[in-house]
Amino acid sequence: MLLTLIQKEMMHHILSVRFVALLVMCLLLVPLTLHINYRNYLQNQVNYQAAVELSVAEIDDALHWLRDPPAPDTEFSKLFLEPTPLSVFAKGLEESLPGYLGMTRNGVKHGSTSLGEGSLSSALGNLDFLFVVSTVFSLLALLFTFDAVAGEREAGTLRITLANALPRDLFLWSKLIGGYIVFVVPFLVSFLLGLFLLVSQGFPLGESDIFLRVLSLTLVSLLYIGVFFAIGTLISTYLDNSKTALIVAFTVWVLAVLIAPRVGFLTAKFIAPTRAIQSVYMEKTAINNNLNEEKDQVIVTKIMALGGINLGKDQEKIKALRAPIDAEYRQKFQKQIGEIERAYQREKKRQESVGETLSRITPTASLIYIAMNLTETGKIKRDTYFETGTRYYNQLEAEYFSEISDDQFARVMRPDQPKPKKISPPPDMTETRLSETVRHSMIDLLLLCFLAVVLTTIAFLKFFSVDI
Repeated sequence: MLLTLIQKEMMHHILSVRFVALLVMCLLLVPLTLHINYRNYLQNQVNYQAAVELSVAEIDDALHWLRDPPAPDTEFSKLFLEPTPLSVFAKGLEESLPGYLGMTRNGVKHGSTSLGEGSLSSALGNLDFLFVVSTVFSLLALLFTFDAVAGEREAGTLRITLANALPRDLFLWSKLIGGYIVFVVPFLVSFLLGLFLLVSQGFPLGESDIFLRVLSLTLVSLLYIGVFFAIGTLISTYLDNSKTALIVAFTVWVLAVLIAPRVGFLTAKFIAPTRAIQSVYMEKTAINNNLNEEKDQVIVTKIMALGGINLGKDQEKIKALRAPIDAEYRQKFQKQIGEIERAYQREKKRQESVGETLSRITPTASLIYIAMNLTETGKIKRDTYFETGTRYYNQLEAEYFSEISDDQFARVMRPDQPKPKKISPPPDMTETRLSETVRHSMIDLLLLCFLAVVLTTIAFLKFFSVDI
């Protein structure tokens, strides 16, 4: 009996206008967005390679600093953010992150972002697979289910159907399963078509890690669609009129998809405000300048106490006098900027944590967080990027920056210094394993499962208790 009801429900949807809309959306949006974003990824990869080659040439030209010390904010080397091929599915944070991290004596300097090159287009948002699933298909899922029960009750067919001793659970399961099958089949077909286009252009789908991540993204998308099927069915069981159900369903979609995820982070800015990264960097620069002036005064005072020194003849004495003072002020500089950096990171982490927590009241936020982690364009990739930049800066600090001083006596002694060895290249970023990605995304995954089960259960309980 259940199979018969499912087949009847499937035919009802297939012959409807909404199925045509779904089919058009699937066949146009999914393959098209994947194709366009892959072409964009290929161009970004070319730009990345060109930027890396240019940076290598700049590093070779920077080896003159012992004889002519550059300004404290001069970038000795750059760590570039390499585009990930999985960004064709979800651009995530990739375009909002700095294109490179510049290594300066004042700390790590953030380069320009790719958003700066096309601010008008970025204001309109990204069109990628994640957007299509989270926004378009969630709305279509509600359109498939808003009248599942309300429409039958309004037409009077629900009373006739249940009068034939048909169990209510079988009736509601047929509505859910039949509609879901009709919905996901075009979605999966269009997704497979999009993957075929990507592979034909050279996308490395055959790599085990990429294949498993794409498969995981597909399963999460199906779960997310299932959540909105449960929401639509729940609305339909509570309302008697299909027009009212449609209005309520659309209102819920606007709140859950468009408003609530953004309101969470807007609220977090008031609850846990933080400073801009540019102000933090300028504060570090000011500290460096102030300490250099103070160090110069200390060195001059020491020399005057010795009765003066001939800068041309007494370089060994100057070196012996400067060494402990230089080490002391470098330690002060590292301590002060370390405190500033730690305070800034605490502020930023708290604000982000509050925003994430508030935004998770909607399934859309959970889908976005999971998808960005799976496609390596989210929080995990960002944190790894900045951690790698910090590690690279500490390496250059130990090898080069600690030997550079800006006081006037260091400039006098510099011509006798040996030429430095070649600057170490940036380290490779560590890759996050899929198991680690799943562990980071477990909260959002459990939230989606919880919503799907709870909303479906409430819909069934309401349907069992309603007076037909």
